[in-house]
Amino acid sequence: MTASQRVLILGASGGIGSALARQLVSGGSQVFLAGRDPVRLGSLASELGMPHGIVEATDPDDIDACANGAAAALGTLTGIANCVGSLLLKPAHLTSTADWNATLAANLSSGFGCVRAAGRLLRAEGGSVVLVSSAAARIGLANHEAIAAAKAGLIGLVLSAAATYARQKIRFNAVAPGLVRTPLTQGLVSGELAEKASVAMHPLGRLGEPEDVARAIAFLLDPAQNWITAQVLGVDGGLADVKGRPG
Repeated sequence: MTASQRVLILGASGGIGSALARQLVSGGSQVFLAGRDPVRLGSLASELGMPHGIVEATDPDDIDACANGAAAALGTLTGIANCVGSLLLKPAHLTSTADWNATLAANLSSGFGCVRAAGRLLRAEGGSVVLVSSAAARIGLANHEAIAAAKAGLIGLVLSAAATYARQKIRFNAVAPGLVRTPLTQGLVSGELAEKASVAMHPLGRLGEPEDVARAIAFLLDPAQNWITAQVLGVDGGLADVKGRPG
């Protein structure tokens, strides 16, 4: 991990975002922590000794303002990681218009805001942007229509942005996790049977941990990986690509 990184992390107080922040800071990088929970964000900022700010990540204009503040606080930015997201498990016929709009805003609009901010702020020296998609965008999972569509949209966003900004040396990639133990997914594995069923879906035989995904994001952010762009890295225990779990 390159120590000279200066990274804006959106969703920094969440499970994956906080794991990423700790990994980057432990490696000598500087981070700007952004989120909407002032208590958890302030606590993490105090722990790591890093600047922070409140952002409404569903609003690309607010992301622009946050990114400008992060660049001012750190001197410049070398990367942006969007760890903001939501989880909606409903079949389409039970998904309200409000559910749909909220899912797109939390996932796709926040991703677009990061891409737009990067296109404006990283043009001079290049850099890396990592968005968090999902294994659900790569394999059909029941009751995932809205979230799968939003996460698949992030993949299209990454591919197009990678083409648009390649001359400016801005790299765009995504990670696509399986089911990861975070506060957001706690309700899905709260019972023994539910956890057993979820584990069985992942060929490597366990659920993901925030650190698993954070390591992949940190890898893609690292300037040493300067020949990697337009990629979607599955961090999913084999969920999207391996059929069944070996006996």
